[in-house]
Amino acid sequence: MSPCWSEATQAAHVLSKMASSAQRDEQFLLEAFRCFVDSAYSLEISYRALQEEVERLRGEVAQSNSELARRSEENSTMRVYLDRILERLPCGVLVLSSEGEISKANTEALRLLRDNSLFEASSSEMKQIPEPIETLLNCSRQENEAEIAVTGSDGSVRWLAARHATSEESRSSGSIFILSDVTERKKLAEKEREHQRDQALAEMTAVLAHEIRNPLGSLELFTGLLAESRTDENCRVWIEHLQAGLRTLSATVNNVLHFHSEPAPQFLPVDLGSLLEWAQEFLDPLARQSRIILSLQSQLSGYQFAGDRHPLEQVLLNLVLNSVRAMPAGGWIELAGRRLANGGAAIVVSDTGPGISEEDLPRLFEPGFSRRAGSPGLGLAVCRKIVEQHGGRIEAANRAQGGAIFTVTLPRYLSAEQEVAR
Repeated sequence: MSPCWSEATQAAHVLSKMASSAQRDEQFLLEAFRCFVDSAYSLEISYRALQEEVERLRGEVAQSNSELARRSEENSTMRVYLDRILERLPCGVLVLSSEGEISKANTEALRLLRDNSLFEASSSEMKQIPEPIETLLNCSRQENEAEIAVTGSDGSVRWLAARHATSEESRSSGSIFILSDVTERKKLAEKEREHQRDQALAEMTAVLAHEIRNPLGSLELFTGLLAESRTDENCRVWIEHLQAGLRTLSATVNNVLHFHSEPAPQFLPVDLGSLLEWAQEFLDPLARQSRIILSLQSQLSGYQFAGDRHPLEQVLLNLVLNSVRAMPAGGWIELAGRRLANGGAAIVVSDTGPGISEEDLPRLFEPGFSRRAGSPGLGLAVCRKIVEQHGGRIEAANRAQGGAIFTVTLPRYLSAEQEVAR
């Protein structure tokens, strides 16, 4: 074999090997490509599934966000609505945190606290609880509702009530208290108690006064008969003393009856000039006995006033008796009557006694007020009631020259018959 053939054979053999290797590489590439295609297809299917899942989750998230936004808006609207209700409540609402500080207070609560000087009116941030309110709230925790008296900015005493409104479930998050001003309720309750006491006292005193009045009338009658009989001068003096004492006792009984029974006045024409003359004549023996000069200065002769004569007599009797008692060593009393420019009339009782102390003047006409031991203190209160029933007013003052002066001012009232006559 020639060398050329041998080389050719080797080259053919190499080419055969290369062809076989290329064929194997081609099969490998084809197999790899088929795997790539299968993987790509599987990846595409997974991607599509993932996209669908993402879209589904995005839709659920969007729906959840929409629901949350709707609920948030509803909660915000409800919060605003509840805040408006809270601010417009007629009672105060005070919310305390678990640390005991004020976390919320509506307008009424702030007004109650500021009006009663528990907070400074200029303060806008209120956190700490004033001591009186802290005491009130602690009491309400134990008793569910408590009350306390506080002094307002004007010096008046007001009553605040607190009610614990927190449930057991929300106790850990703080406490809610309802505040209210119960001053008027307290006043009404006190008036009701006073009315009940006055009613019981009126029933008792009316019975006693009537029981005393019956024998008293007989004593006055028999004393009058004795005074008209022929007796010596000593007996006449004793009879005058007895008559004076009976007049005083009768005035006291009449005061009790009038104050507690409150009879409605019977309005009929009354000659005020004649009324003053009667008072001067009736009370002059009592004045002389006490070494007092009782004078009359009247411009009311023929002056007709629509009123009830008997209660008006009681007014004059009480005023003169007060002056007599104020001058045990004697003195001077003047009964005066004058016409007013507006058509009304004024009746004045003045004396030369010690006068009225400045501290007693505001309380002079209050029921039960008296500086005399053993006196029921109803005379001047009865005078005021009678005068007010007749549409007038009564005032007390001190004279510049010394002594007291009482002025009864009556309006120009005419009876129906007098109106027709005009």
